[in-house]
Amino acid sequence: MNRLDFLKHLGLLSAGAAILPTNFSSIKQSPFTELRGGIGMFSMQGGTIGWYTTDGAIVVIDSQFPDPAHAFVEGISAFGTGPQKVLFNSHHHGDHTGGNLVFENDGYTIIAQKNVPALQRTAAQNSDNEANQAYAATTFENEFSFDAGDETINAKYYGPAHTKGDSVIWFENANIAHMGDLVFNRLYPFIDRNGGAMISGWINLLETVAAKANSETLFIFGHGKPEFGVTGSREDLLHKRDFLSHLLEYTQKGIDAGRSREEITSRTSFDEFPEHISPSNFLSLPRNLDVAWLELTNS
Repeated sequence: MNRLDFLKHLGLLSAGAAILPTNFSSIKQSPFTELRGGIGMFSMQGGTIGWYTTDGAIVVIDSQFPDPAHAFVEGISAFGTGPQKVLFNSHHHGDHTGGNLVFENDGYTIIAQKNVPALQRTAAQNSDNEANQAYAATTFENEFSFDAGDETINAKYYGPAHTKGDSVIWFENANIAHMGDLVFNRLYPFIDRNGGAMISGWINLLETVAAKANSETLFIFGHGKPEFGVTGSREDLLHKRDFLSHLLEYTQKGIDAGRSREEITSRTSFDEFPEHISPSNFLSLPRNLDVAWLELTNS
């Protein structure tokens, strides 16, 4: 599967959506969902968008693709408007940054971890899509915080995980965190080794974030299996941690037993995680196992 096919496929996984209508006006249910404390999410095509509105400011996480980005910037006015407009990119993948130019043209300042623009640029070059990109004007190394209304927004980088540029964006007062693609809820995840992914780092990140959370923390996920959706609790983070840990353990046992790469990566499911699904060969256990093999053998 090439990059464009991958992005199209991920576009069908936002909030468990099965099919994206070709005419957005045919969507009877609003793609905007209010959560709490002025914070909500938006699901149309691509990685789930998070948003916060208050008098004087709109803060958004991720931009999906151009068409849903247009729908978002038009529809968010029903929840609030303001001169301060901020867009965070949780990471560089096109189903999270493809609508950046729409937001930039609407006056949003784009912020991301410092590795994101270069990763985004390389990906755009590889897919011959540079003309449609807008990159973060403000970047940070480990942490970026600011206040908007009654809310403190804190973007935190914990090291390489799904990519080498993932941020968790915390809404401290509302006790909500946007995880980007650090949680594919009950889906076999995309582990972007070319983008600097590290499974062991991903495991540590999920443990760290879960430890910061409490029983009331609400998490927004980039993608999710329909029955489980794209919001959840720290237990969902620990479930993903357990899957990734098992992935490495299974692979290491195979290596220690002298099994070949082909033998190790032929497994299509784990009995311990029966609810995980593989929407395609791209998002599948064999691909996850292959990345685990590469990581453990330093290949």
